Amino acid sequence: MNFGDKELFELASYLESKREQINTYLDQCLQDVPGSSRLVAAMRYSLMAGGKRLRPLLCLAGAEAVGGKPENFISTACALEMIHTYSLIHDDLPAMDNDDLRRGKPACHIAFDEATATLAGDALLTMAFQTLSSIEHIDKHYALKWLSVLNRISRAAGYQGMIEGQMRDIDAESTPLNRDALEKLHQLKTGALIEASVYCGGFLGGGSREQLDRLQTYAGCIGLAFQVKDDVLNVEGDPAILGKEVGTDEIRKKSTYPSIIGLEPSKSFARQLVNRAIQALESFNHRSDPLRAIAEYIIERQR
Repeated sequence: MNFGDKELFELASYLESKREQINTYLDQCLQDVPGSSRLVAAMRYSLMAGGKRLRPLLCLAGAEAVGGKPENFISTACALEMIHTYSLIHDDLPAMDNDDLRRGKPACHIAFDEATATLAGDALLTMAFQTLSSIEHIDKHYALKWLSVLNRISRAAGYQGMIEGQMRDIDAESTPLNRDALEKLHQLKTGALIEASVYCGGFLGGGSREQLDRLQTYAGCIGLAFQVKDDVLNVEGDPAILGKEVGTDEIRKKSTYPSIIGLEPSKSFARQLVNRAIQALESFNHRSDPLRAIAEYIIERQR
């Protein structure tokens, strides 16, 4: 699916509008946080450092795709971004990936210190679940739905999802992986939270069982495509655009799609995944256009 100038412009407008809503909500959350000024400064430094806001965007687009009102679920969307940001802070720590740059700026532990960065990540994770459970403004009949969302996101972010993926990623630095093992690692580390983002948006938006199944297929494909593209960018990306160093996967001898199947086959595989994702949305109407456009954006992006 190729997008002309009109469609690309519409996507850009959509992303700009939604990101503004997301950033406004996140900023308000941070203004309401009491406590150590240094801790809050570190939280703000990482949470408001920019970024694609992909997970909250997918949550809002998932709700819209099934006919829901995305603005009703901005708190869920932003909680997902808090979880994602916490994971980036911890990933960058010397005990993990030991990266000095994040989003074109010094990583949190460089800008502050390791202890402050660790606590800032912990605080953002905790704030995410505080935000998710602050549903007093929602009709009481939604209570069971919100409990289900809490469970879904907890599993995606925890030892059955993202954290397990990070553990496998660390182990893989000393043990080469085959393609199946690499795919499972990425499904856990990157895909789980992306899948939860799309699913929870569709679920809260009132999607049917069939719609949710199709959204889950879509999300699984783009979650893996996102990581394949990341692997490609680590080989041939521009550090000035990426906001972080390139070539680090090879230096750390990490198993990646380019290292296992080659650079060009990796690009082809990412395209196949996006095509499958878009195919999963065939029965949806124009309300799912943002999801289709985001799928294309995932493999066309340069950062």
